[in-house]
Amino acid sequence: MYSYIKGIITEINSSYVVVENNDIGYMIYVSNPYSFKLNDTYVIYLYQQIREDENTLYGFKTKDEKELFLKLISVKGLGCKMALPMLTGDVSYLLSAIDDGNVNYLKKFPKIGDKVARQIILDLKGKLTTDDDHGKADFTELCETLKSLGYKQADIKKVLSKIDASKSLEVQVKEALKLLLK
Repeated sequence: MYSYIKGIITEINSSYVVVENNDIGYMIYVSNPYSFKLNDTYVIYLYQQIREDENTLYGFKTKDEKELFLKLISVKGLGCKMALPMLTGDVSYLLSAIDDGNVNYLKKFPKIGDKVARQIILDLKGKLTTDDDHGKADFTELCETLKSLGYKQADIKKVLSKIDASKSLEVQVKEALKLLLK
């Protein structure tokens, strides 16, 4: 099993890049190949899928992106080739759609139907975080409190930047409620 590869991008295709490392070119499927530049050196975090008839590498620019991919493919009915396009854009929209139960947003991705979209929500709702969430670790209790009051994750995220993290939970909740009611 591979963890990562460091090498030079020698080819960019619509669904993969070729990374040269020690005179060997590795074809790695990535969510957004055009975010890489030819002849630049990158560290790409890898997931290797081995099947009877194929040995495929999937690559990610960050460890968090790889972790999100692994959580997505853990969903019944969602394979690697279906999960990879879900990471193409801003993943915060994807995470909000999952937390809010937005089936229609998930169905916009290739090969994702109603059944798979509902399974994604069922399996992953409330279990996903991003880099932004790690920076706001002090607000975990606040987020849980606001969710229990019926507020959606997307609305909560909008007000977190305006809350003082050094204050008590009670004061944070009051500030958040004032902002959410505007």
